[in-house]
Amino acid sequence: MLDYNWVSIFMTGLGTMFLIGEILVKARGILFLLGAGFIGTFFISYLDPSAIWYMLPLYFVGMLLIIIDGKLLNDGTLSVIGLLTMLLTVGFTAPNWTAGIYAIIGVIIGAFASFLFLKAFPKRDMWGKITLLDSLSSDKGYNSVNETYAALLEQEGETITDMRPSGTIRVDGRELSAITDGKWLDRGTRIRVKHVSGARILVEKVEL
Repeated sequence: MLDYNWVSIFMTGLGTMFLIGEILVKARGILFLLGAGFIGTFFISYLDPSAIWYMLPLYFVGMLLIIIDGKLLNDGTLSVIGLLTMLLTVGFTAPNWTAGIYAIIGVIIGAFASFLFLKAFPKRDMWGKITLLDSLSSDKGYNSVNETYAALLEQEGETITDMRPSGTIRVDGRELSAITDGKWLDRGTRIRVKHVSGARILVEKVEL
């Protein structure tokens, strides 16, 4: 079976799906064991034994970066770097370019498929930090816009740190944490408060 290039998509896809699923939900290590089994088989099957010691750990370093982002930073930067690391390791491990493309596609599909576990298992606390799935809307009994921050809408201010894409702004003499819509802004950039949801402040650059 390993002679067929398309087998790579199943090994990396299932491995990534189970491993990321273990990050997203509380599965008591079952998903990790399954994922490690598929990914380990993929690397062992195609790599020279002398290369396994650094290529396989590099894949898990990418996974670790995603975990660190989810627990500490929550801005997506390390998650993107981690995912790219995982894609590169499986791509270079495959025996040829065709199998490498299949392997990369498998990681991408597996990453998205892992979200299905959220419907079957209780999610980890860090997942709430990453995606804010439980939006505090008025129809659920919450006031979705914090009254203190509501007055900031359309007000202008400036960034007092670099926005990558999150950072600190100063509006009306107050220093506040904010985020852009993905754009990176330099310190001292003139900004406008575009949207407020709870304590989340979205800003945009004021074009002069």
